Amino acid sequence: MSTDLTISLPDEIYHQIESLAQLSKRDAAELLTDTIKMILPLLNLQTQFEKQISLVPDEELIALTQLQMEAEQDCRLSDLLDKQQAGTLTENEHLELQFLMQVYQAGLLRKAQALSEAVKRGIIAPLNV
Repeated sequence: MSTDLTISLPDEIYHQIESLAQLSKRDAAELLTDTIKMILPLLNLQTQFEKQISLVPDEELIALTQLQMEAEQDCRLSDLLDKQQAGTLTENEHLELQFLMQVYQAGLLRKAQALSEAVKRGIIAPLNV
C-alpha cells in the first residue's frame, strides 16, 4: 500500500533532486522515496540517543545490547565497501556509503553504551578481554 503526498520544494532542492534522478536514471519520486527509507533508521537512532541510557528499562537495555544494522542496509554497506575497495564507487554511491557508515557507527556507539550500562546494573557479566 502507498499514499500519495504532494509537497512544495524550494526550486534549488527540486533541481538537485532532478539532477540526481537523471544521473541515476531513476524517477525523482522513486529517488525521494528511497532516500527517505534510508534516512528513517538514522532518525530512529537519533530518537534512541536522546533517551538517556541510564533511564532505559532493563528489557529495552538488553534489546539495545543486541542492536544490529538492518539486513538490507548491512548488505548495501558491504556492497559499497567492496566497490570502494575496487575503486568503482560513483559519487552518489560515495554519499550513500558515508550515510550508511554514520548509521553503522551510531548504532555501534549506542550498543556499546547499552553494554556498559547493562554491566553496571549487573544484568550481564563484564566482557572478558
